[in-house]
Formats: sequence, structure tokens, C-alpha cells
Amino acid sequence: MSHHRLTPQRGRGAVSNPDNRYADHRREAVDDGWYQEASEPLRTELRVDTSRTIISRNRSPDVPFERSINPYRGCEHGCIYCYARPTHAWLGLSPGLDFERRLFYKPDAAEQLERELARPGYRPATIVLGAVTDPYQPIERRLLITRQVLEVFHACRHPVAVTTKSALVLRDLDLLGAMAADRCAAVQISIATLDAGLARRLEPRAAAPQRRLETIRTLAQAGISTGVLVSPLIPGLTDQDLERVLEAAAQAGASRADSLLIRLPLELKDLFTDWLRVHFPERAGKVLSLIRQCRGGKLNDAQFGTRFTGTGPIAELLRQRFELAAGRLGLLRQDASWELDPKHFRAPGPAGAQGSLFDPESGCPPLTASRK
Repeated sequence: MSHHRLTPQRGRGAVSNPDNRYADHRREAVDDGWYQEASEPLRTELRVDTSRTIISRNRSPDVPFERSINPYRGCEHGCIYCYARPTHAWLGLSPGLDFERRLFYKPDAAEQLERELARPGYRPATIVLGAVTDPYQPIERRLLITRQVLEVFHACRHPVAVTTKSALVLRDLDLLGAMAADRCAAVQISIATLDAGLARRLEPRAAAPQRRLETIRTLAQAGISTGVLVSPLIPGLTDQDLERVLEAAAQAGASRADSLLIRLPLELKDLFTDWLRVHFPERAGKVLSLIRQCRGGKLNDAQFGTRFTGTGPIAELLRQRFELAAGRLGLLRQDASWELDPKHFRAPGPAGAQGSLFDPESGCPPLTASRK
């Protein structure tokens, strides 16, 4: 537990900004009676991500996809439970407030993707867009990097599955709808709770729960396979909404559902504990106790096979509740539309090759030129 006064920042999730685990020195704030809350709101800072590859390859045996793309590092949604927060330590930054305000973006993401898809011997398979951080977080509205990546997928007819909690995904309905017609696109909307007040504290800059339900409805009406991810399940805090979220999503048109138990790796354990004690001091002890009961007495268990579901009676009860409700609502069926089809894939033609602009057999158009 922190030894200084923790104060929520307007529009931010974390209530602290601890040093990352690789730092040579550690700072510890102490309340000496002179503490004053910062008068200026914390502004978002953008930096260029200079990594040279865009497709990440997954080797975890319990993750159901092999490839993913994350146009951004860090996430302005500020979800306090985000298991990606500790990755900011690799950048020399804090998994706390830094994660949600010091963001990295890939301005050449679309060009990198074109190059990777054009490599000799490339074999298409579904790529998950937004496996770590949200591809439709607020800065996407003006940076358009996710839109540009989708344009490449659309032109090359490459299968993509989008995971988001933002209504901004509807901006790209034209691309996603056209791809869905060829079974090349699906979308999964994450909803942890229907309680708008709780959601504002958990996910301060994400779309409100009702807005996400409307997003599911619009996507489904456009013929796009749309699922709901009831995640994270936080026992004692969000789990009471499990059945309600599933029912509302099914009514909105979701055809599939999944659910994940809260994960608290590395620095996230302390960040979440501090957040609980600030926002829900009377429930913090119970919530932490229930999480430990799902994690073998600890706040986190990184074991493959159980890290997404937990173990013990509480975790088993949550699993049974999910399967009963999702099964009753028809959200567990293996819908063929979720099996995205790579057979329409056309590798990108060489940039500047005039033939590829007109000949559908010569590869997808070189979009790079149109964005310069």
C-alpha cells in the first residue's frame, strides 16, 4: 500500500505513477502535510514508435490467435485493470499514469503492413487488431492509423478480427462491412459492466456501456459478425453484471460471447489495489480476497491454462454462470461466420506498379502512394 495520499485525476484511471521495475532508482512520495493536488490536468503526450515490424507473433499456448497488430503503445482509455500496463516499463516509463498519457503511435503502420504482406511465402491467417491496447482509443480519431491499417486489409482481402470498447469502430463501417461480406472481418466489443458510474471509474475514457451496446447493434445490422467480451470479470465488483451484459449484448445482436477473469501481473497488482482503496474502500478487502481465492492465494497467477480463468470454487462458479447464461442465449455456438476466410487474399503489388491499380489479379493496389 502506498504511504502517500492518493488522489484520482480527472479523466484518468490510475491514482499513482510508480517507478517501473527496471528503474535504477525508486521514488517514494510521503505526505508531510504540505501535499497539494496538481492544479493542471494531465495532458496526453504522443511519441513515435520506431519499431520496424507491425505483426506480432504469439507463442502462448492458451491464446487462440497467432498474429496481432497494435497500432498504439499505451492506451488513453485509462482502464485501471489493463494487463498491458506493465509493458510500459519496457519503454522506461511507469505502468501507472504514464501508460494512459504517454502514448506511442506507428505513423508508418500501414506501409509496414504492406511490406510484411508482400513478402514471398507469406501465408494469410486472421490477424487480431487490438490484442493488447485499443486500436480505437481517442487519439485514433485524428491520427487515423487504425483506419489506414484496415484499408490495407480491405484492399488485400486479408482476414482481421477487431477487439475494442470504443464506438469509434463505427467510423470504419464501410471497410468492415465490405470485408465481412467476404468473411474477412469480425468485431468483438468488450463490456465489463452495465453500471455507467462504475464504468467511468474503471475505464474513464472509454465509451459508456450503453453506447457499446448500440455499437454492437449497428455492427450486427451491417452484417458484421459481432461478439461481446465480458471482461474483466472482477469478483465482488463487476461479476454481478455478468448475466445482464450477456442478455443485453444478445438482444443487441451479438452472436458470440467470451469472458476473462481479471489478471494483475507485475506492477498492476499495486496499481489496482491503490485504485480500489481510493474508490471503494469499504469493498477493497472483499474484492482482493475473492481474487486471491481465484489465484491460489495470490493476486496473480501467470500459469498457462488457468491465467485467464482462475482456479478454485469462486472461479468455477463464475465459469458455470457464464456458460449457463451464454448457452441459454445462444452465444456459445460455433457460428461459421466467425471462421474468417483467407482464400480471397491478394498480396500487395509493388508500390508504384501501375498494373496493380487496375488488374485485380496482379495484387491489391499500392495504398502507400495514396497516403503520402
